[in-house]
Amino acid sequence: MTYHSGSRAIQDRVGVRDLADHVGRAVGQGIRPVAAAFLELQPLLVVGAAAPGGGARQERTGAPAGNGSVWASLLTGAPGFVRATGARQISVVGGLPAGDPLTGALATPGTAVGTIALDPRTRRRMRLNGRVRPTSRGFAVEADQVFANCPKYLQQRQTYETVTGRTAGVPRHGKELTPAQREFVERADTFFLATVHAHGADASHRGGNPGFVRVETPGELSWRDYPGNSMFLSLGNLTEDPRAGLLFLDWTSGTVLQLTGTARTEFVPDGGRIVRFTLAEAVETPAASPLRWSAPAYSPANP
Repeated sequence: MTYHSGSRAIQDRVGVRDLADHVGRAVGQGIRPVAAAFLELQPLLVVGAAAPGGGARQERTGAPAGNGSVWASLLTGAPGFVRATGARQISVVGGLPAGDPLTGALATPGTAVGTIALDPRTRRRMRLNGRVRPTSRGFAVEADQVFANCPKYLQQRQTYETVTGRTAGVPRHGKELTPAQREFVERADTFFLATVHAHGADASHRGGNPGFVRVETPGELSWRDYPGNSMFLSLGNLTEDPRAGLLFLDWTSGTVLQLTGTARTEFVPDGGRIVRFTLAEAVETPAASPLRWSAPAYSPANP
């Protein structure tokens, strides 16, 4: 089933159910040859999931972040490190940087994960949601949903290079954003959003001109939800389960900032939507990605 009750509730409120049904017909379980070819060209993959443990108990008791918290994590490798290895399966060679909060999730068979492969060079992106199976070389994902998204709000970066000798630093944990992290977030033109629901997980992209994400306080962020494909998978998930994970990437230095917490959607008088995220834990990893990308050309769709 493409949509659950959370997505349907928002589609109905916005008045786009018919459009969502039309778009949803493109969602399948199979990986087409053009999608398989796209995957083999990509040097990065974002994965979203809930860390093992916690679940409903965390929401009820306020258990520490990382115990059932939702995170978005970055994997990188030479093109071909992620590829289709069956009609409904992708395989990923390698793993996450040491100390990544989703390490346990990717090692647990049956974990629900959302993945997104995004190519800034072509402004193309592909999403695959399914279940994890650990392998001797990394992990595989058996697909439940496979689909592409339009290039809206995706900044173009023409080239990248792999920086020889760049290795991930020691992760730094905190409960609030530092002044430097606040600046990092407010100059970002892209981030990735991980959400979950009772039967799955999803990883999606958000983009805009720098400043489109606001740091309201050291523990709260907000962003305008720009019009998209009308599926409302992420916001629908948040309607049913407020846990969320955000990932910000410095496309030059490779530093990654991962945030976990909860999010809610506000419908504002002008007919738009604002998402407010409350931080539970932040993890900053210097040089987590060995890739250095060229300067962006901002999407013409950015408000």
